[in-house]
Formats: sequence, structure tokens, C-alpha cells
Amino acid sequence: MTVEMNTSLGKIDVTEDVIARIAGGAAMEVFGLVGMASRKALKDGIAELLGRDNLSKGVVVHNTNGEVVLDMHIIVSYGVKISEVAGNVQRRVRYTLEQTVGIDVTAVNIFVQGVRTDRDS
Repeated sequence: MTVEMNTSLGKIDVTEDVIARIAGGAAMEVFGLVGMASRKALKDGIAELLGRDNLSKGVVVHNTNGEVVLDMHIIVSYGVKISEVAGNVQRRVRYTLEQTVGIDVTAVNIFVQGVRTDRDS
């Protein structure tokens, strides 16, 4: 499924995977974010931390009636205020998608899957 945009020069289709990759990359720039988590269920109570190659797997893109909603599954660093990190991720992802792709994001839902300490590395 793709997100479709019409311009004066023609039609642009952007796949949901591309949107997810851009959103994952933008989120990783936020201080306090350790990484993206697998959107699958937790394994034995431990969230699976995804590598840089799999950032899009922690993001689910919903495109209904031209409204784009993102669900982001993240892991935060121990000692940071979770609400601040989540808010910064929402703002950063929304801004990046609007500037790079030209897509207005209706909502960025954050699901904190875990907290990591330095010892967890």
C-alpha cells in the first residue's frame, strides 16, 4: 500500500516502508532513545532491540482515507523522562516527514517497549 500525493507535475506514490524508514531514522536522532523495538510481542518480558538496518520494523504506518498515522515501538534509556523522549520523538518524526516527503502526519503513537541501562548493552 502506498501514500499518494498529487502535484502540479503529476502523481507521487511513497510506499509505507519508505515512510517507516524515514520515521525510524528521525526517531534515532532523539536524545534518550536507545533504539526501535520489534512490534512483535515481548519475548520472555524482554523487548527485542532492533539494529540500524531494521529501524522500519519498529514502525507501523496506517494510511486510511488520506490520513497517515504512525505507531512507533521504542526503547528508551534509563534515567530520562519517558514523556519528554516520547514527545521529542513525535515532534521530530512529524517534522522530518513533513519536510522530506511532504506528508502531513495525523498522529504519531508511541509505545515504550522497554528501558535499557548501560549494563544491558
